[in-house]
Amino acid sequence: MLFSAILGQDHIKSHLKTSAAMGRIPHAQLFVGPEGSGTLPMAIAYAQYILCSHSEGESGGNTACDLKFENLSHPDLHFIYPTVTTEEIKKSPKSIDFIQDWRRFVLENPYGGLFDWYTVLDVQNKQGHIRVEDAQEALKSLSLKSYEGGYKVMIIWMADKMNIEASNKLLKLIEEPEAKTLFILITENEEDVLQTIRSRCQVLHFNGLHETVIASALQEKEGLDEKTALTLAHQAQGNYNKALQLLHQDESELPFEQWFVTWVRAAFRAKGNAAAIQDLIGWSETIAGLGRESQKKFLQYCIELFRQALLLNYQTPALVYVAPKMPDFKLEKFAPFVNGNNIQAIFDSLSDALYHIERNGNAKIILTDLSIKLTRLIHKK
Repeated sequence: MLFSAILGQDHIKSHLKTSAAMGRIPHAQLFVGPEGSGTLPMAIAYAQYILCSHSEGESGGNTACDLKFENLSHPDLHFIYPTVTTEEIKKSPKSIDFIQDWRRFVLENPYGGLFDWYTVLDVQNKQGHIRVEDAQEALKSLSLKSYEGGYKVMIIWMADKMNIEASNKLLKLIEEPEAKTLFILITENEEDVLQTIRSRCQVLHFNGLHETVIASALQEKEGLDEKTALTLAHQAQGNYNKALQLLHQDESELPFEQWFVTWVRAAFRAKGNAAAIQDLIGWSETIAGLGRESQKKFLQYCIELFRQALLLNYQTPALVYVAPKMPDFKLEKFAPFVNGNNIQAIFDSLSDALYHIERNGNAKIILTDLSIKLTRLIHKK
């Protein structure tokens, strides 16, 4: 993957190329950026630039080396990423156990997010982690001599998913690395990475992609007309992965919008209406039947939809990008019920529910409690 294939982020490309060309390659770097901003493809392009000895113009490198990168099989390129137990791997899963799935996932959509990877793994009610077994495997791999006599690169995707044991073991590797060893850690949540690890990394912050960059990519790669591409780019909010999801969405995807509308309508009716309370309990049972990662993603979707309604209520339509597809639900009619008097409490309630689900709380109880709170908050003037 070449730098020329990465969307936008020109200042970061320039920095990485210049520092590599001058031989100033920090042994540990932390790429921080939102989903769809290109942190993973940038890390792979940077690794290819170094391992394949590219020139400033990305030409004149090692053709055989470039071919190995085309299927992510270069022997000096290593990956660590969150995993779960499966029918095949019932105990102590490691990244290497899923390397074929990982390569296929990255090659099909290098801008894919954590939820997309969890879908590949079919996590169901589990939550992905980077475990100490991965750190032990990294220690073994990086202690060996480089296959091609140059650098060894370890890319740790979603480094915030490392548990404490893995973090402490990798910290020792990062503190005392082997010669010509490069760690590239990637995260969307910088504060969730162990502070002692962060302090030993050079941190690079990625911004969401500009709308024009996403629109141009959609026109070039997906064959869209300019107007459609700009509309999707606006809705994607700097996330190229989201733009692709909006473009290719189908009925097989989780019906977040339908669940949200069902929920808020039941909450409206539930004030003084015992029958509607049963609807809310039924809704809670439906969402509780999903896997935890799907529950978390849905709650994040709800937070964003309430935020969009608030923006519309306060007359800032230029910042509103959500376009509900259900014909009988209009954001404009819903917006007046989301205001400065209730938005903070709604946000806090959703955030608390997300927190407790992440920590394996009983989803049905958490969601029922959230629903009852919403019946009060949604009527607050």
